[in-house]
Amino acid sequence: MPNNASAKKRVKQTAKRTVMNRAVRTKFRNASKKLYKAMEQGEDPQSVSSMLSEVYSTLDKAAKSGTIHKNTASRKKARLTARVKTYVEARG
Repeated sequence: MPNNASAKKRVKQTAKRTVMNRAVRTKFRNASKKLYKAMEQGEDPQSVSSMLSEVYSTLDKAAKSGTIHKNTASRKKARLTARVKTYVEARG
């Protein structure tokens, strides 16, 4: 329980930031799940590549806002790219 004004303000700020960060992470997770599901269902490589760019965008925005570290975003992008590349090579 915060006892002074600055501690009360920090509690409010943390709650606000938590909501925003959770929304950003959820957006990324949903986009990546959509990409995985598309590959699982055997969609054409062109649409999978366009979905990959959407995932890139959400990751970059998350890194820019500080929700995730830039190296974490880079690592996730590299792993997704490798997975999509093998999918496209197998389908194409």
